[in-house]
Amino acid sequence: MMPPELLNRIVYLNGEWLPLKDAKVSVLDRGFIFGDGIYEVVALYNKKPFRMEQHLDRLERSLAKIKLKNPFTREGWKDLVAKLAATLPDPDQFIYFQITRGVAKRDFGFPSADTVPTVFAITSPFEPVPKAQREGGLSLIKLPDLRWLRCDVKVVSLLGAVLAKQDALDEGVHDCVMFRDGYLTESSSANVWIVKDGKMIAPPRDNLILEGIRYGLMQEMAEATGVPFEVRKITEAEVDAADEILITSATREVVAGTVLNGKPVGKGDYVGKPGPVYHKFYAAYQDAKKRLCG
Repeated sequence: MMPPELLNRIVYLNGEWLPLKDAKVSVLDRGFIFGDGIYEVVALYNKKPFRMEQHLDRLERSLAKIKLKNPFTREGWKDLVAKLAATLPDPDQFIYFQITRGVAKRDFGFPSADTVPTVFAITSPFEPVPKAQREGGLSLIKLPDLRWLRCDVKVVSLLGAVLAKQDALDEGVHDCVMFRDGYLTESSSANVWIVKDGKMIAPPRDNLILEGIRYGLMQEMAEATGVPFEVRKITEAEVDAADEILITSATREVVAGTVLNGKPVGKGDYVGKPGPVYHKFYAAYQDAKKRLCG
């Protein structure tokens, strides 16, 4: 059962502002029937959205790729985020919003052009990564990437990611790193990076990964901190031999992976611990939050 404070949280649904307990969507909504929709998760610090322009860029790309018209202008989305953030007292929040193709007769083909998209948005207090994970890192397992081949689209149909995450939890670890045809893709819901001999290496931004909003930020931070940065395919053997593994997402920011398949990651003084590049990037991330959100 959901706690009363969550049930009474104000959400946005199709032009209305109402308590979550009163928000209802038709069982024929194509998001429910087909997973036919797009979503975004935006972090806010001091109630200011972090890299909002990049989120809107990705939203527009995803909507275009599934041939769904954007229901709002960019200013409309910014206004929605600001109004939603004002419903909670917490200065740091994360806002989830999604757009589905709307309510229509169940049919694999798109409904008529006059079908109105469903737009839903909710905000929650931002919960930082627990101190133990921040200081000790994450334990990870390797899994085959069994998701569909359009991972570059931020769709609401996330069963592949859900199953990967649950496989990790069932093994008693925090998350997974996945491989397709022997090459690194992502974790269950975050981008994955490796460090070798002081160089940050990233998987290519293609259809096999979702380009996280932190992908561009990591490049910027690499340049600012003097860390060499390379984009290319990364083999499973390279992940096994990495000096560091980093995980990035809106809710985790940047965190180290310190155990992989039961073996500690790293070398020297940093075996099984967050390494020097992680510490550089974590500090740079906090600086970016202050610079962009005050």
